[in-house]
Amino acid sequence: MAEFKVALIPGDGIGEDVTAWAFDIARTAASRHGAELTGVVFPWSCRFYKETGAMMPPDGIETLRAFDAILLGAVGWPDAVPDAVSLHGLLLPIRKAFVQYANMRPHRLLPGVTGPLRSEGFDILCIRENTEGEYSGAGGRVHQGTAAEVAVETAIFTRAGVERILRFAFDMARTRRGILASVTKSNAQKHSMVFWDDITRIVARDYPDVAVSHYHIDAMAARMVMAPESLDVVVASNLFGDILTDLGAAIQGGLGFAASANINPDRSAPSMFEPVHGSAPDIAHLGIANPIAAIWSAAMMLDHLGQSEAAAAVMAAIEATTARGIGTVPGRDRTETIGQAILDALG
Repeated sequence: MAEFKVALIPGDGIGEDVTAWAFDIARTAASRHGAELTGVVFPWSCRFYKETGAMMPPDGIETLRAFDAILLGAVGWPDAVPDAVSLHGLLLPIRKAFVQYANMRPHRLLPGVTGPLRSEGFDILCIRENTEGEYSGAGGRVHQGTAAEVAVETAIFTRAGVERILRFAFDMARTRRGILASVTKSNAQKHSMVFWDDITRIVARDYPDVAVSHYHIDAMAARMVMAPESLDVVVASNLFGDILTDLGAAIQGGLGFAASANINPDRSAPSMFEPVHGSAPDIAHLGIANPIAAIWSAAMMLDHLGQSEAAAAVMAAIEATTARGIGTVPGRDRTETIGQAILDALG
């Protein structure tokens, strides 16, 4: 029997509400398909920060390195810890230390879910560059608190970083419909985004079987609303990918269905899987958070671990549940009701 160790970081808010369900369902599916998942819970969160002054211990990265995968719930509690502190103290260091440069976010309507635009017809996989670009953290502030204050935020784009995320996206397009959309703003950002466009054209020569289109970010935002069925794989920089995938979550029915994977493609370090709905303080611990995004993320984790049959079983259970109308309307069904229905559907 294949055995895998999973680091569980429930984090903050509804992350604590949904992570246990996601892992329990993933573990059940794995056991029925010849694999065993063992989870270890780490309390790293904004509460941990208030108690210790750090989002995770100094040896946190090395601790996580021993695991096969990481399942994260949510990070952030703005009333207690500024978002810039929580993000740069936990999530971004993990992504960068483990070279999780490919962020995958699927967008499609599950059976029984009606989005704000339509009830069927699109299946988009967004690939977001995950370790550099606009979120590199390069820059600073000087003369703070004075009329002469200056803030500089420098986006970092390396040839290696851009080429590797583009090749990852091209490879994913080959496994789907063979259509790739690359998103920049090269008409306004004449250095970094023209650079991205140039590398896209160079890489495309190695993928003659993939149809490539170039979009500006504003045009892509409009296309995702007006004609999402025309899109297959969409690849973008860290910032643009972040924004577009929240739009993708909206057209698929809401953040309760928004799953993601932070992938280290060469598997030299663990990958991390997380819903993208955030900690949602307004509904935290009320028992009404939708666990589907977390469970879908756990299915992506199973697939990455080579447990494709278990992953497919989890997705089939999710779809069977939403087809019955359970978990399709925000706030109507309790977290436990949705989680138990999906667990039962595995049977």
